[in-house]
Amino acid sequence: MAAHTENEITISAPLEVVWELTNDVANWPNLFSEYAAADIISRDGDTVRFRLTMHPDEAGNAWSWVSERTADRATRTVRAHRVETGWFEYMNIFWSYQETGEGTLMRWVQDFHMKPEAPLDDDAMAARINGNSKVQLELIKERVEKAAAELSEAR
Repeated sequence: MAAHTENEITISAPLEVVWELTNDVANWPNLFSEYAAADIISRDGDTVRFRLTMHPDEAGNAWSWVSERTADRATRTVRAHRVETGWFEYMNIFWSYQETGEGTLMRWVQDFHMKPEAPLDDDAMAARINGNSKVQLELIKERVEKAAAELSEAR
């Protein structure tokens, strides 16, 4: 059994601006509200390995894990996976970017499976990911559109 989620948003900004801002992993704590830190461990060409640390939850736990992502500028796609899987058997994430008449369509596809001992099963985690993705995508849209407007004014 595995789970699959798909979430997307159209950002009213040029593709290149959306691509640059959303692929700057070290800056993710300023783009996402859920991350307290994004520490780069290594870079190899277009592949970056990094540790994400979330803000502490209600119980004071600051969840952290290592992921690796490879950006392909030619196809405007990113493939990522968790290296430290935690409660997941595996977690794979695919990002895609597409120019539209309204701006840039950014899409996240996540495929994963929870470990049997995890506190959530696949369906519960999919519901959690879908709910949180909507919040984060709206926030990213707002922050990237603001940055794009500032860049445009500076020119």
